[in-house]
Amino acid sequence: MEFVLYMFINSLKKTKKKKEEESVLAIKIVCDSTAYIPQDLLNKYDILIVSLNIIFKNDTFKEIDIEKDNFYEKLKETKELPTSAQPNINDIYDSFEKVIKAGHKVVGIFMSSEMSGTYSSSNLVKTMIIDKYPNAVIEIVDSRSNSMQMGFAVLAAAEEAFKDSSMEAVLSAAYNVIQKSRFIFVPDTLEYLRKGGRMGGATALIGMILKIRPVLTVVDGKTSVLDKVRTKKKAVDRIVEIFMDDVKNKGLDKVIVHNIDCAEEGLELSKRIEELIGIKVEIYPIGPVIGLHTGPGAIGLVYYTKK
Repeated sequence: MEFVLYMFINSLKKTKKKKEEESVLAIKIVCDSTAYIPQDLLNKYDILIVSLNIIFKNDTFKEIDIEKDNFYEKLKETKELPTSAQPNINDIYDSFEKVIKAGHKVVGIFMSSEMSGTYSSSNLVKTMIIDKYPNAVIEIVDSRSNSMQMGFAVLAAAEEAFKDSSMEAVLSAAYNVIQKSRFIFVPDTLEYLRKGGRMGGATALIGMILKIRPVLTVVDGKTSVLDKVRTKKKAVDRIVEIFMDDVKNKGLDKVIVHNIDCAEEGLELSKRIEELIGIKVEIYPIGPVIGLHTGPGAIGLVYYTKK
């Protein structure tokens, strides 16, 4: 009798554990490679990545397959600036279908629709998947940014999904971060913004001659000039000033330092922020797609506030 009871209770525990595991993974998050989320966090939340592409003349590489240091060395040496391209539509399709066939729901969070066609393509794939799998549930979110401003929204959604939350709660977590987040950065040179068409040639030339450094941010899904100063040091000072004003007025939830091939400057800014707020500040390098448009030496902060 005791053995039967033991087996019955053990069976209930296994059933409960199985249901919990299935429930926790009921909603899976998919994002693109420009989120630059560290691999350990991607693994922790089982986040799927669809990679944008880098094109050097006739050679095309997935961003996730390119080692950052090697890319930036090649970028400095090349006379012809490489270009970037959105993910192959088949890659998006395969990622969505993999999740749907496993019986889960999809939340896709992608780079700003003002910066890339990835968001548009993901909506097209959504239609294709639902045509084949009528019961599929797929929600697509326009992050209105890139890098860890998008990454924080992805992680917030993933954390909520792992709480066995509803689709509404998962989407709300992502949108909450999008509304409260900010990405502020300064380029080391205006040359890459000019070459990439993000800044007019005349404006860039005048800026370089006068050594003007724009403090850039993302507004309404587009890169925008927040302020202009005369040196990079003053630009970084301005970034810190804006950040601290936001923290004072709205409170701080999370913050990281972004850098493009300037590890020492990233560490310096990280230590500076740590001294001001009293918590550890991680440094996340930016990869090739965003890096080729902004250029090596760019540095900045991504954060979101409590209110």
